[in-house]
Amino acid sequence: MKLLKVKTARFAEVIEKCGKPEVYTLWQKPSADRHLQSQIKNNRLMTVQKSETGTEFGVVGFKERKGASHLIFPKSLKRFENQRIIGINWELVK
Repeated sequence: MKLLKVKTARFAEVIEKCGKPEVYTLWQKPSADRHLQSQIKNNRLMTVQKSETGTEFGVVGFKERKGASHLIFPKSLKRFENQRIIGINWELVK
């Protein structure tokens, strides 16, 4: 069994502090996408991916993974850096 040694934060708390996110779709290589690079630099991007058990979690920043989704927030996610964002609720995004 692998134990996580990472602090966690709830997705609802992230939305409360950083605003309602928008789903961002990659249409080109990330290195060529100027808007994406700007959002990464300003700590406004979250990558949502599936764990081995099938539950979804988010991490601040850009992680290139197969099947990952990306959310852009109106405010910086710097305070949630190095934390695992749990309790992803897609109804709060729409």
